[in-house]
Amino acid sequence: MSEFREFLELSYAELEDLNLMAKEQRKKRVPIDVIQEERLKYLTEEKRIKAVTVVFSDLEGRLHMLDYDKKFFVKGWDNLTFDGSSIRGFTAQRESDLRLGIDWSAFYWVPADVFGAGKVLVFGEVIGKNGEPYAGDLRGVLKKFAQEMFTNHGYTLNAANEIEGFLFEGIDAERTFHETGSFEYVNKGGYYHSLPGDPLREFIDTAAEVQRAMGFENEKDHPEVAPSQFEINYTYGDVVTAADQIQLYKLICRQVATQMGMTASFLPKPVTGVNGSGMHTNVSITKGGKNLFWDPKGDEKVSKMAWQFVDRILTHGDELCLLLNASVNSYRRLDPHFEAPNQIKASATDRGSMVRIPIGNEKSARVEVRSVGPDANPYIVLYSVFKTGLHGETSRIKNLRQANRYLSDNIYTALEKYRAADWTTTLLGADVKERYADLKQASADRCPRLLGTLVKPCEVQFHHDVYNQLLWNIF
Repeated sequence: MSEFREFLELSYAELEDLNLMAKEQRKKRVPIDVIQEERLKYLTEEKRIKAVTVVFSDLEGRLHMLDYDKKFFVKGWDNLTFDGSSIRGFTAQRESDLRLGIDWSAFYWVPADVFGAGKVLVFGEVIGKNGEPYAGDLRGVLKKFAQEMFTNHGYTLNAANEIEGFLFEGIDAERTFHETGSFEYVNKGGYYHSLPGDPLREFIDTAAEVQRAMGFENEKDHPEVAPSQFEINYTYGDVVTAADQIQLYKLICRQVATQMGMTASFLPKPVTGVNGSGMHTNVSITKGGKNLFWDPKGDEKVSKMAWQFVDRILTHGDELCLLLNASVNSYRRLDPHFEAPNQIKASATDRGSMVRIPIGNEKSARVEVRSVGPDANPYIVLYSVFKTGLHGETSRIKNLRQANRYLSDNIYTALEKYRAADWTTTLLGADVKERYADLKQASADRCPRLLGTLVKPCEVQFHHDVYNQLLWNIF
């Protein structure tokens, strides 16, 4: 702030109030035209805002950000176009024009010290040339499915994700891994252990403060099992809000780490010999405020509906593996020596199970899909979990708790099962299914076919979260 620049800078308490208000509107399904009018009025009258950051995700889950001048945005928000051929997994060059719609309900006030002064953030919706939601924008696909479930059945799809990551020394530690060949820990403690004021604790505290200010409604945070590993937990939300928050969570962590001279990594297994990082995905369904997964007299105190949901997930477990474990490096995490959730079974206690039934009550009863990697596209993950759990095939598994099948231990096997499955075509459509497979094949083909014991530079270099045009092109 200076005498020449008077840009919006709100306290964290003010930010939290505004973001919780917007979150409540979203939860109550306030009509979108009402929210749109309110936001446009605010943007017009708040002179201290200089730009609106519009974010969207590509097919692999990479977050893209565009800043629009506030005055331009207010006048032309309904006619924002971009070149889709520049986004991997989107349109071909011959049909490159795409449009960005605005999801006014997904509007955030952001901390000036992290995102820059005078900015607000909103999620965009990718629209094709025909004016319809773009099939490659899985956020739009997820949102449409969630709305159909609410309209047709009264279901609200809920999710809460536990996202683990690592904090490493130095900025851009992933981008330079092909030169250094190693990551350097900032903390060598362990589960729940870090001293106040050490780098890992300062990072967790700062990231948690930013999340709180953005309306995440935090629950707990702590160092994880491996050295320099962290997890910052927050409350559940409707499925689209939950997926958006995963993207924001990773963005916040990366930005805070960079400002501290470090790197936040969401590779599933960046370091050989220690536990990897997961994104345990807790899901439930409510109707009229009632948790449909709860049954105090049911097996493990969850309902028959919940067990049918689990049955369908396990039935299609092999076919979904590539969607839930999206990179070459993901298959290092599915190692039984490190509490790997690679057994296609359900259990209340065994953390090696793909699906776990946590202890719960009427409010918290849920199903936890443990095999998800933190680098997966969160919209694909939540869409495939809910659509499969509700509409997939069932009754092919006689004993849900018996481990007689295992998830793929390498990306090539996962690709074969994904490509051969009719269900993945039903989920994504033939075109998007093949585009996604081609992206994963391209990354896999740049890496040794056999994983071996050491993390290879190519696993990091061609990993979508750290995708870099220069690095990709020097292969």
